[in-house]
Amino acid sequence: MHAVQCRIRTKPIVSCHAQNQSRLARNALWPDPVGVKTGRLIKMAQDATDGARGTEPGPAGPAGARGWPLVLVLVAGLALAGWAYLGVMVADMVPLMDMSEAGPGMGLFNQFNGFAGLPAEARAALAALCLPTAAATFGMPSVEWSIGDAFVVFVMWLMMALAMMLPGATPMLRAYHERSAAVHAASAVSTLTVAAGYLAVWAGYAVVATAVQWALTQIGALSTMMAPVHLALTASVLVGAGIYQFTPAKRACLDRCWYPRWLFLNLRHKETGGSAAFREGIAQGLACLGCCWAVMTVMFAVGLMNIVWIAVLGAVMAIEKAFPSRVLPPLLGALFLAWGGALTALLMTGAG
Repeated sequence: MHAVQCRIRTKPIVSCHAQNQSRLARNALWPDPVGVKTGRLIKMAQDATDGARGTEPGPAGPAGARGWPLVLVLVAGLALAGWAYLGVMVADMVPLMDMSEAGPGMGLFNQFNGFAGLPAEARAALAALCLPTAAATFGMPSVEWSIGDAFVVFVMWLMMALAMMLPGATPMLRAYHERSAAVHAASAVSTLTVAAGYLAVWAGYAVVATAVQWALTQIGALSTMMAPVHLALTASVLVGAGIYQFTPAKRACLDRCWYPRWLFLNLRHKETGGSAAFREGIAQGLACLGCCWAVMTVMFAVGLMNIVWIAVLGAVMAIEKAFPSRVLPPLLGALFLAWGGALTALLMTGAG
């Protein structure tokens, strides 16, 4: 009789535990719009799942601790390679070109060439009469694009992705490395495969950006210095980027960047192969793309070889993704809208 009573009393407890597990899993997969609560629910669900699997959540073990420094070194090396490539492009341009034509802030580099102190008219005349075409410098396309020029521009965008986007992905890669150590033996190869999937998404963005740049060059909207020819392009890009900062898509993707939700290392799967890691990287890369593509596209407004703004926008995107805040994204949107609106008003006043 006592055995029967024990079974009757313990059955609802097991059922309740299973229901709690299911509820936590649903909350992790379909989170509420409040980022902090989402992160707590995800962590509760992950901890509950670890208990069901017989593993204790926590920091990476000895194998994971040994693997992360290698990942960090390689990621930092790729980011530095991107910056080095862009730096060589700018350094090759400085002695020959009026750097103020590359966008706002780039006139500072004229201190290192013969354009320093010259009035704008003199600089324009010198550039038209004496200077080589853009293709004469490293990494720059010809005036008339060929397949080779398109590839050169694609490489430039890919280097920009390495320099601007990969540093901001480091917290996500660290979180994946530690989380995978709690589920199975973490490895540097698995985490680097995630990084490869992440970069594959931005390589796709580089293809699209190259096509857009070619189209804008064909219609004369971009100069040979890869800067906007008319304020209308600058204003349009800034207004579009500002509007996107207030959209639900931006908020949803930013939540995913703040609190990564693993699709192939999560509550339902225990996939540990290279294919799963690469798909995980693609999933995280798509979330990052949805968060950052508009800010990245601001480069079309300030000049594609404007290394000053490459640094500024790269830092802004890294901060926006690394530190959860409900103030920074709309603040950036307001700044872009104000800037674009001021340029639009200037255009309308000039037309009047």
